[in-house]
Amino acid sequence: MTEQQPKRPVLHVADLVVEYGGRAAFRAVDGVSFDIAPGEVLALVGESGCGKSSTARAVIGMEKPHSGTVLYRDRSVQPLGLRTRPSELTAIQMVFQDPNSSLNPRIRVAQQIAAGSRAARARSLDTEAPSHWLNAVGLSPTLERRYPYQLSGGQRQRVAIARALAARPDLIVADEPISALDASAQASVAAMMRELCVAADAAMLFISHDLSVVRLMADRVAVMYRGRIVESGPTPLVWEQPVHPYTTSLLAAIPHPDGEGVLPAAPASEAPASWSSEIPEALERTR
Repeated sequence: MTEQQPKRPVLHVADLVVEYGGRAAFRAVDGVSFDIAPGEVLALVGESGCGKSSTARAVIGMEKPHSGTVLYRDRSVQPLGLRTRPSELTAIQMVFQDPNSSLNPRIRVAQQIAAGSRAARARSLDTEAPSHWLNAVGLSPTLERRYPYQLSGGQRQRVAIARALAARPDLIVADEPISALDASAQASVAAMMRELCVAADAAMLFISHDLSVVRLMADRVAVMYRGRIVESGPTPLVWEQPVHPYTTSLLAAIPHPDGEGVLPAAPASEAPASWSSEIPEALERTR
């Protein structure tokens, strides 16, 4: 029996550096590298301010990297400008944390989802009616004619997800996509996103601070600390056998139903600076 060849990555990020400011620049992302294969969900986790969102913005071209490489199917992702983005790169879609910032308040739901479908048609792909995508994200098609302000926060976020899916993306970058939802809906929406992503053989970069949801939906996890990935690997392996002390600290802070969950002795923001250099290179773990 011949050994199955690994899938070619949809997204390849190598030595990504993102800086803000002038002469005294702050390095938000410091040499981050990872790949995502078709149908795979990679979760990027870490505390607020560790560089997760800056990484996401650089991946889709909203932030110009200081250095490093971002390749979508071997094509360089150029920073967004005034010109129309090449149709091939519309296969990269982002779901933002706040749907109010990504949905046009003056356009009805059906028209907003149709904008995603136009991106798919530009790549000569078949498209579905807005009602199909509303059903896919668990919303009633009767919401088609409503405006975003007529929806709840959770409904708006589902519409944003539907619009991204309507573009039939090869890569979805989801930056805290479920944080605006009720706790009861977060796990179901995350599971729905994973199912749709796997069914379409699309890759997903899923950014979240909710480790309990990440454990359920991510194939691999990359732990980010002070702008660097300090540990990565298959989700079960990272959960069961964390190596870096920061990973251990994050996992120890997850609340448990029996009330035994406790916060780490030192909050992540006050963690020892030595943690950044304890493992010089990102620890990539495989079974």
